[in-house]
Amino acid sequence: MTSKAFHVYRDFPFFFQEELEEIIQAHEKVVFQKGEAILQEGKMANEYYILEKGLARSFVNDFNGNDVTTNFFTENEIIIDVSSLFQRIPTQENMVCITDCECWKLDFDVFQELFHKIPNLREWGRAWMSQQLFLYKQRSVEMFTLSATKRYLHLLEQKSQVIQFAPLKQIASYLGVTDTSLSRIRKELVSHPKKN
Repeated sequence: MTSKAFHVYRDFPFFFQEELEEIIQAHEKVVFQKGEAILQEGKMANEYYILEKGLARSFVNDFNGNDVTTNFFTENEIIIDVSSLFQRIPTQENMVCITDCECWKLDFDVFQELFHKIPNLREWGRAWMSQQLFLYKQRSVEMFTLSATKRYLHLLEQKSQVIQFAPLKQIASYLGVTDTSLSRIRKELVSHPKKN
């Protein structure tokens, strides 16, 4: 399988070719329709997915019942609820497809077998997890240190598919602003692109 989605493993320099092949072969191709749930609040994650095509998001419902986007998943990223999958607890998030999505699924039990069999997969897991922790920490700091305009520009630069395909309301909740504020930011960027 030569899918670009598997660069998530191939970019790790220490895998032997036969280890990579075994890991890749353990994945199963699955397709989700636009609007379909990948994981629902209260359920336990039993697999993770590598997103080959499409766009998905995770969200929670706040204390007022508002839907707040916690993450966007773009092509070649892993769709996972780490806590639910590895601590074997129900998830607090919902994960839903914004567009039709093609994914490669790896079941938890299969992952566990490979994890114990292939030491390099453990090293990959540690490296991936530390990178994700860094990204989450960076995002939480940016919510307080960057203006809403800069947060929007950062999202545009890093995940342009989100701006193309996600509804304004979902993007606004991810950035921690109202729909109206986000509309104003977008208008200002169009009329004064050099100011930012």
